[in-house]
Amino acid sequence: MTKEMKQEFTLRITNANKSETIVILCDMLLAYTEDAKNAFTGGEGKAAFGEAIRKARACLSELIHSLNRNYEIAGHIYELYRYTERQLIAAQVKQSIEPLSEVEKVISRLNASYREVARMDSSPALMGNTETVYAGMTYGRNQITESSNAPSNRGFFV
Repeated sequence: MTKEMKQEFTLRITNANKSETIVILCDMLLAYTEDAKNAFTGGEGKAAFGEAIRKARACLSELIHSLNRNYEIAGHIYELYRYTERQLIAAQVKQSIEPLSEVEKVISRLNASYREVARMDSSPALMGNTETVYAGMTYGRNQITESSNAPSNRGFFV
């Protein structure tokens, strides 16, 4: 994952509500599976491949822990997550990218549903007192400069 992608995910997380956070976790999981495929095909070695799989599994673990078990559908989603986890483990053990296509298929479909839920969710952001980032075109074509405007005693409230 590039530095820019990490910054984008960080900004999205600071402004996200509960539903949007799930979408972001799915996006991160998909980005890490893409990193794993690139590490495997690009010859970056087993260490880079394993690290990307480990990070994808960490995102999946957060998704599993975020399930509200009070609803019947959570059990079905849990089974999909467990299947996805088994595919990630298989990819790592076999040193193969084939299981990652199943991971991407399952998570992409779930993510599309989560995006619809997030679109309808009007709850406030989980984090309060976060930095406001303004981006705009300045000093030439295609050059984006980010500036922030926040008090010096800024802190995060969850």
